Amino acid sequence: MGKAGKVIRSRDFRWDGVPVREYKRDDALFTDVVRQVVLGGGAGEAALNFETRYFEVATGGYSTLEMHAHPHAVVVLRGQGTVQLGEDSLEIAPHDCVYVAPGAAHQFRADRGEVLGFLCVVDRVRDRPTPLGAKKTRAE
Repeated sequence: MGKAGKVIRSRDFRWDGVPVREYKRDDALFTDVVRQVVLGGGAGEAALNFETRYFEVATGGYSTLEMHAHPHAVVVLRGQGTVQLGEDSLEIAPHDCVYVAPGAAHQFRADRGEVLGFLCVVDRVRDRPTPLGAKKTRAE
């Protein structure tokens, strides 16, 4: 990487040289979610105080209903779905921006018949999530 920065190429919502990982490694309350840490964890990126992550939720999948002490900035890139923000359930689609306030319960669901993909920007150093609710099945 040069001192001026770098470009990480993307094709079909996969970034070159960035591993696709499980959403979480524990037996959390989610299904069919993968992630890539696009910026903030790679070589030469130590000056970034944040991480830019791409999450992809397969059709019918959902992230954990959880809360944190840190905020999130989310930009939907592909598909349609629903975001749970506190007591509100809101439809989301490409180019929508979502602000998740500190301490707000939140969950992303690909419940509109297609894959939901979004960028999520968070502090590099942050608290761990507090899961809320019980594990769901795909039939629920």
